[in-house]
Amino acid sequence: MASLKVPASVPPPYEDAEQLHKAFEGWGTNEGLIISILAHRNAAQRNLIRKVYAEAYGQDLLKDLDKELSSDFERAVLLWTPDPAERDAYLANEATKRFTSSNWVLMEIACTRSSHDLFKVRQAYHARYKKSLEEDVAYHTTGDFRKLLVPLVSAFRYEGEEVNTILAKSEAKILHEKISAKAYSDEEIIRILTTRSKAQVNATLNHYNNAFGNAINKNLKEEADNDFLKLLRATIKCLTYPEKYFEKLLRLSIKKLGTDERALARVVTTRAEVDMERIKEEYHRRNSVTLDRDIAGDTSGDYERMLLALIGHGDA
Repeated sequence: MASLKVPASVPPPYEDAEQLHKAFEGWGTNEGLIISILAHRNAAQRNLIRKVYAEAYGQDLLKDLDKELSSDFERAVLLWTPDPAERDAYLANEATKRFTSSNWVLMEIACTRSSHDLFKVRQAYHARYKKSLEEDVAYHTTGDFRKLLVPLVSAFRYEGEEVNTILAKSEAKILHEKISAKAYSDEEIIRILTTRSKAQVNATLNHYNNAFGNAINKNLKEEADNDFLKLLRATIKCLTYPEKYFEKLLRLSIKKLGTDERALARVVTTRAEVDMERIKEEYHRRNSVTLDRDIAGDTSGDYERMLLALIGHGDA
């Protein structure tokens, strides 16, 4: 369900590396050439280009891009170009820093990546920052947020579709009891949401809805200004309907209604090779306008061209 347009015949990586090097030469940078190459190569192809570029020119492509580009366009290119695990490790580390801290980004990475992909993020984090993702998340969060986020980023969920119906019913009852008692950060709620497979969580929440007549997130909306409850609801949305979570993030970012100004570039670069088609469908269904049209209305120049290419609407 990705949107990325990769040409039928892709030039060999040494040609792409050579063209990118040329884009940096002379007085100005050829941003159009950068977009025409990088925005139309998948993760494996981009990795090869970086490897060949380093061998040919003795420089890191990411560092050269950082030197040559600026503003929103630079961030989009620098997020898009690396391997997904390396990108997520960078985003997670950024989310633990004082001026860019975000519990939401940590939750998003933990809940919308597969178990294997999240494991690779933790490995990439080790390699780059010489410490573990878990220890940084634990150190930079407190209270209920720490209680939820540390097990989320540490998780290695079962990925299969098998579901235990008896367990789903009993755990739906546990969730209802705890939520009714307003024990929102109870260890049982945390345990269920951070260890069960996504299929099992879905089954449990379906039983919750059927047995108690309300979707769980409706019951978690009683305290509208409670930031932990907002994160808990987003966790459930990410585990069950990630396309709805990402649609809302994009909508709020484009309409400038949210606090997550960096969401547009992050969502487009992290989902382009995953589920962007589903997100675009959800966006159109929810807003009666296409995502590419709203992006074109909200952005301009090279940044606009880069994002549109990544969601499958740029020039091929």
